[in-house]
Parts: sequence; structure tokens; C-alpha cells
Amino acid sequence: MWIVPEKEIAGLMTPEAAFDAVQAVFAAMASGKASNFPVVREAIGHEDALYGFKGGFDRSARNLGLKAGGYWPNNQRRELINHQSTVFLFDADTGRVQAAVGGNLLTALRTAAASAVSIKYLARPDAKVLGIVGAGHQSTYQLRAALDQRPFEKVLAWNRTPERLKRLEAAAQEKGLPFKSVTLEQLCQQADVVVTITSSFSPMIAEGLIRPGTHLACMGTDTRGKQEVAPEIVAASTVFTDEVAQSTTIGEAQHAFGMGLLDAAAIVPIGDVINKEHPGRRSAEEITLFDGTGIGIQDLAVASAAVDLAVARGRAVEVEM
Repeated sequence: MWIVPEKEIAGLMTPEAAFDAVQAVFAAMASGKASNFPVVREAIGHEDALYGFKGGFDRSARNLGLKAGGYWPNNQRRELINHQSTVFLFDADTGRVQAAVGGNLLTALRTAAASAVSIKYLARPDAKVLGIVGAGHQSTYQLRAALDQRPFEKVLAWNRTPERLKRLEAAAQEKGLPFKSVTLEQLCQQADVVVTITSSFSPMIAEGLIRPGTHLACMGTDTRGKQEVAPEIVAASTVFTDEVAQSTTIGEAQHAFGMGLLDAAAIVPIGDVINKEHPGRRSAEEITLFDGTGIGIQDLAVASAAVDLAVARGRAVEVEM
């Protein structure tokens, strides 16, 4: 089997390659060529950690495997990022293990790619102001990926601890864009695209704050009980997602669905838009919301690409099993 250490990933995978891989996964899922397995994700009762598994099989790419890992909120005191994971790939013909791949950077890249795909297909073409809610490890990846999808002219951001927004400010300045730390109310009043990337268990964006025509990419809710926006906002939006089953159980839509405000049949797989089975945004006034729950075959796609590159460049380690 091949081992691709975490330290090698930055030199192998690009945001562009992650975008292409994730877009292809969404299209394969919508056409029935790829399936996601049910997520296992639980509190382990130690270090306040959430741990679990995401897996699946993409027949079109022959990617089979899983990602194991989770969220350790106390890792900063150890000078580690909170998200820790490893991707395991298996031979679809024999079941033999093929590779173990560091999953931390890959998770950030594929999550950012997923929201970027939603912006490409659902945000208004004239979107000019980008809003980012959250300033954790993944926030800068979200910002950079979003900026590639529209000619944004300004970046607004909010975080419970504003001093942590400096990393986002630096990322915006890299692109030559003005950046401003604002209140949530100000952000929602001005932003054409709002990306939420937090670990919140209560809604931060209240009912009535989102303007008509806004595109929301809710990327932080991937566990039962998590929530970033009010369920009334979800109910008032046209909701798109990576997988409907996860959206109603562990995604942002779980609360509106559970309250009877949203029917599962009304939630649109983003792959249907990519495959031109759904028109996507239908008016300049429509509020679109992408519920990015995070699917295992996204992780498999970017990990498989990383393995191919690592082997070709002599950056992978081969071991006998």
C-alpha cells in the first residue's frame, strides 16, 4: 500500500484540482454512479471530541474507502489544528487496502471546493460582496476558493472573537480586496454571498437578516444538533445540498426538516444543477442555500488524486501489508 503523509499534501494538491474532483463527484452522485455511505459521527466523551467515519464508492472513478477522524476543540493548546483525519483507499476489485493519506489539508480543500461549486452554479452573476462567518482553520480556504468564482470587490467577515479575523484579512489582501470586520447584521445587509464555516450548535444568523438574492453556503453543520442559521431562513430558501439524506439528518436543513418547515423532496442535489437536470437559481430575488454536509466520496476523490500525484513524483512511501 502507499502512504502519503500529511506533510506532502500541500505540495501535491491545488484548490483547482480539488474543485474539479468535487464537481465530478457531485455529478456522479446525481447520475447514480456514486453512492455515499451513512456517516458515523459521535462524541467520544474525551477532550470534547467528535469522532467518526465517512465513506462511499464512486463507480465512475472506482474510488472506494473511508475517512476516519473528527474534531478536537482543545487541540490549539497542543499547537495542532482542531480537525484531524486520515483517508483510507481500497481496491474496488479485490478489497485490498491501497493507500493511507493524510486528510487534514484535503478536508479543508474539498470543503472549500464544495462551497465554491455552489457559488459557481447558484450565486448571482453580478455578486460583488463576499461575507465570511467564522475564522477557524478552514475559513481562509473558503475565502480563497470563493474569490475564484465571482469578481468580488469587497470581503466582509464576522467572528465571535474579532481578533482572529486577521488571517482572513491577510487572505483578502493577497487578492488586493478591501476587507472589513463587521457585525452579523451589517454582513447580511451587504453581502451577496455568505459562507458560514463554524462549529456552532445554535443559529448565529437570525430570521429576517438574509436579503433577497443572497446565496448562502452553510459549510459548518455536519453533525446532529449543529446549526448556523435560523430554520426559518432555510425554509424561505431554495435548498441545494451534497446529499439529501445527510442534509435532513446532520446538515443545516435538519432543524427546518424536523420542525416540518421543509420537505425533503424540495431539497435539490447540487449534482442535478451540474448535470443540467435542474436550472439552479431561477431569479435575481431568489435566496439559494447550499447545505454542505461533507460526503465521504469527496474525500476519496481528492485523496485518490493526491496518491496519483505522490506516486508519480516519488513522494509516496510504499509498505507491505
